[in-house]
Amino acid sequence: MKPVFGYCYFTVDRLGQFTEVIVFEYIDENQEFAEILSDHLKLREELTKVRENMQFFIDAEEVKVNGKRVRPRIIKALAGTAGDPCRPYISFIIRFRGILKPGLNVYEDRYEKDVAEYDYTVTWVLPPGSRVVEAEFGFKYEVGPDNVISFSVPKGSSTPGYEKILFYLPPFSGKHVTDASNTGEDS
Repeated sequence: MKPVFGYCYFTVDRLGQFTEVIVFEYIDENQEFAEILSDHLKLREELTKVRENMQFFIDAEEVKVNGKRVRPRIIKALAGTAGDPCRPYISFIIRFRGILKPGLNVYEDRYEKDVAEYDYTVTWVLPPGSRVVEAEFGFKYEVGPDNVISFSVPKGSSTPGYEKILFYLPPFSGKHVTDASNTGEDS
């Protein structure tokens, strides 16, 4: 299997629950992974192996929210094909909790520098009403709307080993957000 693309989506709620979904896409011209997918026992063994491997790399990172270290944990690993046995994917759902406060908050991640083996994109969706103040990824990023930030990493790029997002979280008013542009709901 050859990795060809990755997606990473983070969502953060006002209570400090961070949820990360990572999807790795592959090309498998010999359909070796399709054989694993067709056997429940082999698939369970493979998912256990990839989950433990990914957790090892996550444990090596130093992730902090407002200066306090947090421990991301994989809560689920999934696998399948994207409509074609030659296009398998493996995905992970990862969670951790940090203590957020009204005003400025900071997320930081120190990890081992590397060279990207494939293109990937990362998107962060911060709590409604919050806004990105500053960010550092080592790559050009875009903000829009105020609480969404995204960037892409081209294959062959060197990763810097450090990420930071400084964001403003308004005081909680206790009211529901009714602006559809902030909730993701249709108008």
